[in-house]
Amino acid sequence: MRIKYRKKLSPRKRRHMRVRAKVNGTTSRPRLNVFRSSAHIYAQIIDDVAGHTLVSASDLEDEVQQKAGDGAAKAARATAVGQVVAERAKAAGIDSVIFDRGGFLYHGRIKAVADGAREGGLRF
Repeated sequence: MRIKYRKKLSPRKRRHMRVRAKVNGTTSRPRLNVFRSSAHIYAQIIDDVAGHTLVSASDLEDEVQQKAGDGAAKAARATAVGQVVAERAKAAGIDSVIFDRGGFLYHGRIKAVADGAREGGLRF
């Protein structure tokens, strides 16, 4: 008898799938998605209807590193990512988004990105 093993999804992936079932970005109000790795943080604004990324930012970019300062902590870099993505969204004509935390808990660096985006003028 052959036993099939199913690979379990990580808890973050399960949370992300649950959030994505409820959160859907439109052309008028796209989705601000945040991904956090152990070392870096990435944010992108996505139009789910067209399936395109409209603007993005990460802490690997020079503009974000200059805004955060040299040797900045991860939370400070996350706030700078939020501010830069908000500036780019404003330049693209986007003023309101839906926040997608990507299955991560809403605290720490994820909250810092959201706060930075709000400081930059995005509404959500």
